Amino acid sequence: MEEGVERGMERDPDARWLARIMHTAFFLLLGASLARFLLRHDWEARSPWIIALTGALASLYLLGPVLGTRATPRRIAWLGTVVAVWVLLVVLAPSFAWCAVPLFYTGLRTLPARAALGLVALLTAFVVFAQVRLAHGGWDPNLIVAPPAVAALATGVFVYADRQAARQRALIDDLIRTRRELAAIERREGTLAERQRLSMEIHDTLAQGLSSQQMLLQAADRTWDGDPETARRHVRTAESIAERNLAEARRFVHDLAPADLAGGGGLEEALRGLAARESAAFRVDGAPVPLPDRAQSALLRIAQGALANIREHAGADSAAVTLTYLDDQVVLDVADDGRGFDPAERPGGVRGHGLPAMRVRAEQLGGTLTVESAPGEGTVLSAAIPLSIPPSPEP
Repeated sequence: MEEGVERGMERDPDARWLARIMHTAFFLLLGASLARFLLRHDWEARSPWIIALTGALASLYLLGPVLGTRATPRRIAWLGTVVAVWVLLVVLAPSFAWCAVPLFYTGLRTLPARAALGLVALLTAFVVFAQVRLAHGGWDPNLIVAPPAVAALATGVFVYADRQAARQRALIDDLIRTRRELAAIERREGTLAERQRLSMEIHDTLAQGLSSQQMLLQAADRTWDGDPETARRHVRTAESIAERNLAEARRFVHDLAPADLAGGGGLEEALRGLAARESAAFRVDGAPVPLPDRAQSALLRIAQGALANIREHAGADSAAVTLTYLDDQVVLDVADDGRGFDPAERPGGVRGHGLPAMRVRAEQLGGTLTVESAPGEGTVLSAAIPLSIPPSPEP
């Protein structure tokens, strides 16, 4: 605990400032006491001793900061030596009594509470002794009352300030610990969010592509003998999808951005290429505006997931992708004329991760995802993203 107090005082500029003031006050009082003695007394036998003890006390006091503030054996021996030299000076020349005030501070800062109070009492007793001697036998109640009052006041102020500083250090330590815990929680939440994002990325690209390849290869196997040309066309389509998946996998390794956006052509070009590969119509309504990379990536992933669902589940004859720029948002619509479904039910059996993932993507950007569908009536999926996108959470 004392070691923590010392470190706290070393870090506290106010404590260093107070220490400098006390050191300055000590040397001023020491010099003033020596000057008073020399001015009021003729040269006598004790004069050389007083001058020598004054120099010794000043030299000893200069060693204090070098020894630190903890109650180590060296520090306690130093403090005892300083007090002993001061006592000798007070006995020889009572003028040095008020050098005790800075020594109060040194003792209170160095020693445990009980030992420090004992030292203060001893110093106060010698101050009273010196004041009585300086009075030359005249009675003055202040000579008895003032030194203990000053000592009590100095001790009380120091103890109060020290306890306040200790409470502040404890509060700061709690705040630092809490901040570290919050940072750890945020890192964990960021990690979980990143894992969820990666799972959606993999689902919307690699998993959907592998599923399409599987369906195409199964279809090619079924038609290989009866319709070789159709089977080869299925194989070529599967090969094209595998090539796209390979590009996506390499993009994951690089920076996890959609491969269709890596060429720098923008969202419209990426959606147009995606729609062409999926045999879907594509159009843009409104005046295009620059979109953040996060918004472009999310809308492209949503379109990929929606078209993959159409390909795998809808049985549609046609599909259309529309990108609409409004005053305050951009809207992506993906419509098909397939078999439709009940949005209240989980589509696709156990493979219903697509729609929740799309909804999460939209909501992460402050947007919404709506699905309008009914059995036998096709499906319209609409994702609306505001043009003013909230900042992304720190991982």
